[in-house]
Amino acid sequence: MKYSNNIAPILKIENLKKSFGNNHVLNGFNMMLFEGENLVIMGKSGSGKSVMIKCLVGLIQPDEGIIEIMGKNITNLNQYELDDLRIEIGFLFQGSALYDSMTVRENLEFPLRKRKKKYSKEDKDKLVLETLESVGLANAIDLMPDELSGGMKRRVALARALILRPKIIIYDEPTTGLDPITAKEIIVLMKVIQKKYGTSALIITHDVDCARVISNRMILLIDGINYAEDTFENLSLSKDKKIQAFFK
Repeated sequence: MKYSNNIAPILKIENLKKSFGNNHVLNGFNMMLFEGENLVIMGKSGSGKSVMIKCLVGLIQPDEGIIEIMGKNITNLNQYELDDLRIEIGFLFQGSALYDSMTVRENLEFPLRKRKKKYSKEDKDKLVLETLESVGLANAIDLMPDELSGGMKRRVALARALILRPKIIIYDEPTTGLDPITAKEIIVLMKVIQKKYGTSALIITHDVDCARVISNRMILLIDGINYAEDTFENLSLSKDKKIQAFFK
C-alpha cells in the first residue's frame, strides 16, 4: 500500500526525544500512520517502543518533539481534552489485562463509562454482543477471565479495545505468549477488524511472521530513531546488517 504526500496522517510523530538520565532512549523518532493502514514497528528489547507508546498516549512527557493525533497536538491539550482524545484510541495490552473480578460482559462495559453518551441497558447489551460476535466469542459473554484460554483472553481484550469504535488501535505484542496456531488466528482476526471497522493500527511486535502477514508498512526502531521504513518485502531484502538482523 502506498500513501501520497497529499494524504494527511491520522497520527504523526516528529523528532520525538526522551532520555532518562544518561540513557537516551528516543533520539528524534519520526513516524506517520495513515487512515486504514496497519503500521508495524519492530525494535529490539529496550529500543524505546514502550516509551514511544507511553509518550503517544500521554502517560509520560517527551523531552522534545511533536505528537499529533487526528490533527491535535497532544502536548497542547488539557487533561479533559486528552481524555476525550483517548476514547478514539483502542489499546490491546500485551498481557490482555482483563479485570479478573469482572465477567467478559462487564470487561466490555467498563470502557463505555468513559463516554459522555449514556447508553440504555438495551443499547449497551446490543453493543457488547455485536462486538463479541466480531471476535467470535458471543458465547463467552458471561464467563470469568479465569475460564478463558490465552487465545480467548486476547480476543476479549481486542473486543474491549473495539467497544468504543476507535479510529486507531494500538496492538502491543498481540501474539506474545500464544501458541503458533492461536497466534495465526489472532493475526487473521486483526485483518478482519481492519476491514470491517476501517481502523488504523499501530502494531508493536517482535513476531516476524505477524509483521509479514499484517503490515502494510514497517518501521525499524534502531538507536532511538526511525532507522528504516518500507514494506516487509523490501526491508527483508535489504543488505544492511542492522536490518538483516530482524529477518534471520
